Amino acid sequence: MSQETSKQYHAALDECKSVFFDKMRDYGTAWRILRTSSLTDQIFIKANRIRTVQELKKSRVNEGIKPEFIGIVNYCIMALIQLELIDDDDLNLEYDWARALYEKYADEAFSLMENKNHDYGEAWRDMRISSLTDLILMKLLRVKQIEDNQGETLVSEGIDANYYDMINYAIFALILLGEKEKTGIKTLG
Repeated sequence: MSQETSKQYHAALDECKSVFFDKMRDYGTAWRILRTSSLTDQIFIKANRIRTVQELKKSRVNEGIKPEFIGIVNYCIMALIQLELIDDDDLNLEYDWARALYEKYADEAFSLMENKNHDYGEAWRDMRISSLTDLILMKLLRVKQIEDNQGETLVSEGIDANYYDMINYAIFALILLGEKEKTGIKTLG
């Protein structure tokens, strides 16, 4: 993996993290009330909006798709935290503990990306952002099916593996969007 990829990945992740903790200051950890299936649906809403904007080539809400990819990263990390704290009824996470949990799952996603990126040779750099959106939607449909099966799978990865992949696809999309912005290319994905 190139140092540039690592640098871009961490820059995109830092932006996601900043949004997460700014919202945590505003709302606390109200998201802890959500079941993982509800978080999956929130991710679906964001990914579906991205796809709709990409297909229609216009947006009526003037915020673009970048905030939606940021939301996907953050909702996936929330879902991973919820999976870990499934038996913890305390809805309030102390700031430092929430930060530690966020960092834990972000680090695990980065490590997974490093390993897969090595094996796949940074193929994502040649992908369209719309394809990354479709991959996220496919992963969401898989997660929904696994959730509907009460977490049981025969040969497939679990829910957590799909959340990690979605984090990485969304970060790849953020990197590609950033590269397009730098070259002055306007894109809806």
